[in-house]
Amino acid sequence: MNENLKWGAAAVAVVGLSVGAVLYFSHRDKAKPVEKPPVAAAPAPEPVAPPEPAIKNPLPPSETQQPLPKLEDSDQPMTNSLEEILGKEAIERFVISRDLIRHIVVTVDNLAEEKVAERIRPVKRTPGSFVVSGTEDAPVLDPANYERYAPALAVIRTADTKQLVSLYKRYYPRFQEVYESLGHPPEYFNDRLIVVIDDLLAAPDLQGPVALARPNVLYEYADPNLESRSAGQKAMMRMGSANATVVKAKLRELRVELASRQPSD
Repeated sequence: MNENLKWGAAAVAVVGLSVGAVLYFSHRDKAKPVEKPPVAAAPAPEPVAPPEPAIKNPLPPSETQQPLPKLEDSDQPMTNSLEEILGKEAIERFVISRDLIRHIVVTVDNLAEEKVAERIRPVKRTPGSFVVSGTEDAPVLDPANYERYAPALAVIRTADTKQLVSLYKRYYPRFQEVYESLGHPPEYFNDRLIVVIDDLLAAPDLQGPVALARPNVLYEYADPNLESRSAGQKAMMRMGSANATVVKAKLRELRVELASRQPSD
Protein backbone atom coordinates (compact mmCIF):
# COMPACT_ATOMS: atom_id res chain seq x y z
CA MET A 1 0.00 0.00 0.00
CA ASN A 2 1.18 3.49 -0.74
CA GLU A 3 2.66 4.94 2.49
CA ASN A 4 0.46 8.05 2.37
CA LEU A 5 -2.65 5.99 1.81
CA LYS A 6 -1.68 3.69 4.65
CA TRP A 7 -1.33 6.54 7.12
CA GLY A 8 -4.49 8.15 5.76
CA ALA A 9 -6.42 4.94 6.28
CA ALA A 10 -5.03 4.66 9.78
CA ALA A 11 -6.11 8.19 10.55
CA VAL A 12 -9.61 7.51 9.23
CA ALA A 13 -9.75 4.39 11.36
CA VAL A 14 -8.75 6.29 14.50
CA VAL A 15 -11.37 8.96 13.83
CA GLY A 16 -13.96 6.27 13.13
CA LEU A 17 -13.17 4.42 16.33
CA SER A 18 -13.40 7.67 18.27
CA VAL A 19 -16.80 8.52 16.79
CA GLY A 20 -17.98 4.98 17.44
CA ALA A 21 -16.85 5.15 21.04
CA VAL A 22 -18.68 8.45 21.53
CA LEU A 23 -21.87 7.03 20.05
CA TYR A 24 -21.49 3.89 22.10
CA PHE A 25 -21.07 5.62 25.43
CA SER A 26 -23.79 8.13 24.56
CA HIS A 27 -26.17 5.21 23.94
CA ARG A 28 -25.16 3.60 27.23
CA ASP A 29 -25.65 6.89 29.08
CA LYS A 30 -29.19 7.14 27.74
CA ALA A 31 -29.97 3.61 28.67
CA LYS A 32 -28.50 3.89 32.13
CA PRO A 33 -27.89 7.43 33.34
CA VAL A 34 -24.73 7.88 35.27
CA GLU A 35 -25.02 9.92 38.41
CA LYS A 36 -22.80 12.98 38.08
CA PRO A 37 -20.83 14.27 41.04
CA PRO A 38 -22.12 17.52 42.49
CA VAL A 39 -20.60 20.59 40.91
CA ALA A 40 -18.92 22.88 43.41
CA ALA A 41 -20.23 26.42 43.43
CA ALA A 42 -17.95 28.92 41.74
CA PRO A 43 -16.14 31.12 44.26
CA ALA A 44 -17.53 34.59 44.65
CA PRO A 45 -15.57 37.11 42.61
CA GLU A 46 -13.20 39.35 44.51
CA PRO A 47 -14.57 42.85 44.96
CA VAL A 48 -13.03 45.18 42.43
CA ALA A 49 -12.05 48.60 43.66
CA PRO A 50 -13.57 51.40 41.60
CA PRO A 51 -11.07 53.01 39.25
CA GLU A 52 -9.43 56.23 40.31
CA PRO A 53 -11.24 59.21 38.82
CA ALA A 54 -9.41 60.82 35.91
CA ILE A 55 -9.70 64.16 37.71
CA LYS A 56 -9.37 63.91 41.48
CA ASN A 57 -9.69 67.59 42.38
CA PRO A 58 -11.97 69.27 39.85
CA LEU A 59 -12.34 73.01 40.02
CA PRO A 60 -15.70 74.69 39.55
CA PRO A 61 -15.69 77.22 36.71
CA SER A 62 -14.90 80.80 37.54
CA GLU A 63 -17.89 82.99 38.31
CA THR A 64 -16.34 85.86 36.33
CA GLN A 65 -18.04 86.26 32.98
CA GLN A 66 -15.37 88.42 31.37
CA PRO A 67 -13.55 86.79 28.45
CA LEU A 68 -10.20 85.27 29.33
CA PRO A 69 -7.12 86.66 27.53
CA LYS A 70 -5.05 84.33 25.40
CA LEU A 71 -1.97 82.85 27.00
CA GLU A 72 0.39 85.11 25.07
CA ASP A 73 -1.62 88.15 26.22
CA SER A 74 -2.07 87.12 29.86
CA ASP A 75 1.04 88.56 31.53
CA GLN A 76 -0.22 92.09 32.11
CA PRO A 77 -3.79 91.21 33.18
CA MET A 78 -2.45 88.52 35.53
CA THR A 79 0.12 90.90 37.00
CA ASN A 80 -2.51 93.59 37.48
CA SER A 81 -4.75 91.17 39.32
CA LEU A 82 -1.90 90.04 41.59
CA GLU A 83 -1.12 93.68 42.37
CA GLU A 84 -4.71 94.16 43.53
CA ILE A 85 -4.34 91.22 45.92
CA LEU A 86 -0.73 91.52 47.11
CA GLY A 87 0.11 95.13 46.38
CA LYS A 88 2.08 96.68 43.54
CA GLU A 89 5.26 97.04 45.60
CA ALA A 90 5.29 93.34 46.49
CA ILE A 91 4.80 92.27 42.87
CA GLU A 92 7.56 94.56 41.61
CA ARG A 93 9.88 93.31 44.33
CA PHE A 94 9.30 89.57 44.08
CA VAL A 95 7.55 88.57 40.86
CA ILE A 96 8.92 88.10 37.33
CA SER A 97 5.95 89.00 35.16
CA ARG A 98 7.19 87.71 31.81
CA ASP A 99 5.63 84.35 30.84
CA LEU A 100 4.14 84.33 34.32
CA ILE A 101 1.58 81.55 33.97
CA ARG A 102 3.98 79.32 32.04
CA HIS A 103 6.71 79.76 34.64
CA ILE A 104 4.29 79.11 37.51
CA VAL A 105 3.14 75.86 35.93
CA VAL A 106 6.64 74.59 35.11
CA THR A 107 7.97 75.54 38.54
CA VAL A 108 5.07 73.87 40.36
CA ASP A 109 5.56 70.76 38.25
CA ASN A 110 9.27 70.63 39.14
CA LEU A 111 9.05 71.41 42.85
CA ALA A 112 8.36 67.79 43.71
CA GLU A 113 11.32 66.70 41.58
CA GLU A 114 15.06 66.93 42.20
CA LYS A 115 15.71 70.35 40.64
CA VAL A 116 13.97 73.52 39.52
CA ALA A 117 15.59 75.44 36.68
CA GLU A 118 16.56 78.96 37.68
CA ARG A 119 15.53 80.46 34.35
CA ILE A 120 11.88 79.41 34.64
CA ARG A 121 11.16 80.61 38.16
CA PRO A 122 8.28 83.09 38.45
CA VAL A 123 9.85 84.83 41.46
CA LYS A 124 13.12 86.70 41.87
CA ARG A 125 16.07 85.37 43.82
CA THR A 126 16.04 85.84 47.57
CA PRO A 127 18.26 88.84 48.31
CA GLY A 128 21.45 88.43 50.28
CA SER A 129 24.12 85.76 50.30
CA PHE A 130 23.97 82.21 51.55
CA VAL A 131 25.71 82.14 54.94
CA VAL A 132 27.50 79.18 56.48
CA SER A 133 28.86 78.98 60.02
CA GLY A 134 30.67 76.31 62.00
CA THR A 135 34.10 75.09 60.97
CA GLU A 136 35.55 74.16 57.61
CA ASP A 137 35.39 70.49 58.58
CA ALA A 138 31.91 70.76 60.12
CA PRO A 139 29.94 73.55 58.41
CA VAL A 140 26.34 74.25 59.44
CA LEU A 141 23.54 76.35 57.99
CA ASP A 142 23.76 79.78 59.61
CA PRO A 143 20.43 81.00 61.08
CA ALA A 144 21.19 84.41 59.57
CA ASN A 145 19.96 82.93 56.27
CA TYR A 146 16.43 82.77 57.63
CA GLU A 147 16.21 86.55 57.93
CA ARG A 148 16.58 86.90 54.15
CA TYR A 149 13.07 85.49 53.74
CA ALA A 150 11.34 87.94 56.12
CA PRO A 151 10.01 90.39 53.46
CA ALA A 152 8.54 87.62 51.33
CA LEU A 153 7.07 85.91 54.38
CA ALA A 154 5.30 89.13 55.36
CA VAL A 155 3.52 89.11 51.98
CA ILE A 156 2.64 85.41 52.23
CA ARG A 157 1.32 85.79 55.77
CA THR A 158 -1.12 88.58 54.88
CA ALA A 159 -2.17 87.35 51.42
CA ASP A 160 -5.92 86.78 51.06
CA THR A 161 -6.20 83.07 50.29
CA LYS A 162 -9.71 83.22 48.85
CA GLN A 163 -8.78 86.05 46.48
CA LEU A 164 -5.73 84.10 45.29
CA VAL A 165 -7.86 81.00 44.70
CA SER A 166 -10.47 83.06 42.85
CA LEU A 167 -7.76 84.43 40.54
CA TYR A 168 -6.37 80.93 40.01
CA LYS A 169 -9.79 79.60 39.08
CA ARG A 170 -10.37 82.44 36.64
CA TYR A 171 -7.12 81.74 34.81
CA TYR A 172 -7.26 77.97 35.27
CA PRO A 173 -7.87 77.22 31.56
CA ARG A 174 -4.52 78.89 30.81
CA PHE A 175 -2.75 76.94 33.57
CA GLN A 176 -4.19 73.73 32.14
CA GLU A 177 -3.22 74.76 28.62
CA VAL A 178 0.42 75.20 29.64
CA TYR A 179 0.45 71.96 31.62
CA GLU A 180 -0.76 69.96 28.65
CA SER A 181 1.84 71.62 26.43
CA LEU A 182 4.63 70.21 28.61
CA GLY A 183 4.12 66.80 27.03
CA HIS A 184 2.21 65.19 29.87
CA PRO A 185 -0.62 62.76 29.21
CA PRO A 186 -4.01 64.48 29.45
CA GLU A 187 -3.69 65.10 33.19
CA TYR A 188 -5.21 67.79 35.35
CA PHE A 189 -2.91 70.55 36.59
CA ASN A 190 -4.85 71.11 39.80
CA ASP A 191 -4.26 67.47 40.73
CA ARG A 192 -0.53 68.02 40.24
CA LEU A 193 -0.71 71.16 42.36
CA ILE A 194 -2.26 69.20 45.24
CA VAL A 195 0.49 66.57 44.97
CA VAL A 196 3.13 69.30 45.16
CA ILE A 197 1.43 71.02 48.12
CA ASP A 198 1.39 67.69 49.98
CA ASP A 199 5.07 67.18 49.19
CA LEU A 200 5.93 70.63 50.57
CA LEU A 201 3.88 69.99 53.71
CA ALA A 202 5.89 66.81 54.26
CA ALA A 203 9.18 68.73 54.46
CA PRO A 204 11.00 67.95 57.73
CA ASP A 205 10.88 70.58 60.46
CA LEU A 206 14.58 71.00 61.21
CA GLN A 207 15.47 72.13 64.72
CA GLY A 208 18.94 73.11 65.86
CA PRO A 209 22.07 73.30 63.74
CA VAL A 210 21.73 71.82 60.23
CA ALA A 211 24.93 70.07 59.18
CA LEU A 212 26.23 70.79 55.68
CA ALA A 213 28.82 69.21 53.40
CA ARG A 214 30.78 70.61 50.49
CA PRO A 215 31.85 67.80 48.18
CA ASN A 216 32.28 70.22 45.29
CA VAL A 217 31.73 73.95 44.84
CA LEU A 218 28.21 74.11 46.32
CA TYR A 219 27.07 73.18 49.79
CA GLU A 220 24.57 70.41 50.35
CA TYR A 221 22.95 68.75 53.34
CA ALA A 222 25.32 66.39 55.11
CA ASP A 223 22.45 64.01 55.93
CA PRO A 224 21.78 61.93 52.76
CA ASN A 225 18.12 61.67 53.76
CA LEU A 226 17.80 65.47 53.62
CA GLU A 227 19.88 65.88 50.49
CA SER A 228 17.71 63.35 48.63
CA ARG A 229 14.54 65.38 49.25
CA SER A 230 12.70 67.19 46.49
CA ALA A 231 13.69 70.68 45.40
CA GLY A 232 10.60 72.10 47.11
CA GLN A 233 11.27 70.38 50.42
CA LYS A 234 14.91 71.52 50.42
CA ALA A 235 13.75 75.09 49.85
CA MET A 236 11.39 74.76 52.84
CA MET A 237 14.19 73.44 55.03
CA ARG A 238 16.56 76.17 53.88
CA MET A 239 14.27 79.00 55.04
CA GLY A 240 14.20 77.80 58.65
CA SER A 241 11.54 76.26 60.86
CA ALA A 242 9.68 79.47 61.77
CA ASN A 243 9.42 80.66 58.16
CA ALA A 244 8.46 77.20 56.91
CA THR A 245 5.66 77.12 59.49
CA VAL A 246 4.17 80.29 57.98
CA VAL A 247 4.41 78.91 54.44
CA LYS A 248 2.89 75.58 55.46
CA ALA A 249 -0.04 77.35 57.13
CA LYS A 250 -0.78 79.20 53.87
CA LEU A 251 -0.39 75.99 51.86
CA ARG A 252 -2.94 74.26 54.08
CA GLU A 253 -5.37 77.12 53.51
CA LEU A 254 -4.89 76.79 49.76
CA ARG A 255 -5.34 73.03 49.91
CA VAL A 256 -8.66 73.37 51.70
CA GLU A 257 -9.90 75.63 48.89
CA LEU A 258 -8.49 73.60 45.98
CA ALA A 259 -8.73 69.94 46.96
CA SER A 260 -11.89 67.85 46.77
CA ARG A 261 -10.52 65.51 49.43
CA GLN A 262 -8.54 66.44 52.51
CA PRO A 263 -5.74 64.21 53.87
CA SER A 264 -8.03 62.78 56.59
CA ASP A 265 -10.72 61.70 54.07
